Amino acid sequence: MSGTVLVVEDDAPVREALGQTLELAGFEPALAASFVVAKDRITASFDGVILSDIRMPGRDGHHLLDYTRRIDPDLPVILLTGEGDIAMAVSAMAKGAFDFLEKPCSNDVLISAVARAMNARGLVIENRRLKSQIVGGDAAARMIYGISEKAETLRGQVRRVAGVETPVLIEGAPGTGIAKVAEVIHRLSAKPPADLVRTSSVSLSRDGLGDLLGRASTGTVFLDEVVRLPGETQFALLEHLESGGSPRIIAGTSGDLPFALDQGMFNADLYYHLQALKITVPALAERSEDIPAIFCHYVADIAAKANLDEPDIPAGFLADLMARDWPGNTRALMNEATRFVLGLDSTPDAAPLGLVEKLNQVERALLIDALTRLGGNASAAAADLKLPRKTFYDKLARHGIKPENYR
Repeated sequence: MSGTVLVVEDDAPVREALGQTLELAGFEPALAASFVVAKDRITASFDGVILSDIRMPGRDGHHLLDYTRRIDPDLPVILLTGEGDIAMAVSAMAKGAFDFLEKPCSNDVLISAVARAMNARGLVIENRRLKSQIVGGDAAARMIYGISEKAETLRGQVRRVAGVETPVLIEGAPGTGIAKVAEVIHRLSAKPPADLVRTSSVSLSRDGLGDLLGRASTGTVFLDEVVRLPGETQFALLEHLESGGSPRIIAGTSGDLPFALDQGMFNADLYYHLQALKITVPALAERSEDIPAIFCHYVADIAAKANLDEPDIPAGFLADLMARDWPGNTRALMNEATRFVLGLDSTPDAAPLGLVEKLNQVERALLIDALTRLGGNASAAAADLKLPRKTFYDKLARHGIKPENYR
């Protein structure tokens, strides 16, 4: 757990104790003795939460809450109440406080409340970032979602290949969004959107390919599941690529192209033409940290298109999504978001998991992601996850993960 907690408490011993408790739980406390001291930290860009006493000399917790609501109504404020302040706290909740805790409260209750507030704040910040990208970013930022390093790498690769006319091969598991990546490449090439012609490669004849090339003219032809392109059409496509003419060819496949090559079902010269620029779209299982951001984007988009209010996401729901395997990848996640917005029953792929199982699956996914990104370097992965080496190795042993398998 991480994140900044702005602690506003005039009683110095209590303030220090709160700070120590939060720090031991993995948070980053920022201590302030009054509203005046805390005021400059309360901004719309503050990515943490506020924990404030109600009764303070001068500007009290009510004033702090009112001020925070004016600056950013989505910035969580947790109020600490003393004996006899419950009615006051309930009133504050009606005004928009995230929660209130009665002093003295146990460390578990405190940490639980702060964690819930931090999760809520994280979703708000990420949704704002995604909406900002949609308004001001390029096609890669607007259409390829995710906050992970793998998602950023994919966006970078797409941007780099968009500026050249060389054929591109996009591969990935079913449901990863191969067609969308092809569209992003086309859009970033500054060609009119209408100049993108898409077709399935299955049963595409030589003459049919010729018609497509003519329709696309100087634009782009996207051949989906190119691994299933008939043999005669493969030769026609090879002739087009060797001529160096327009339109540009983007091929996509979720099948095993090297296997088709080995079995003599795919033309070797065509294969190596397409391999010149290859992009692999990562599966959701490789970037589970992207699932909350992608799901929230889908929910907002589907609700807007259906002219429905965007539903609140229950506590623990996103953790449940992260714990699933998602063999259908982003397509399956979009379907889940559609059911969620429409209020239909969720249909998970497996029986519901308990909290410990969910946390174990998420932890395992994060460990594997760090090792994958860092080439199996265990020391670097431990540092990346901010874990002591012994703790890191203990977790690897518990999950049966071997760093050498990721080198």
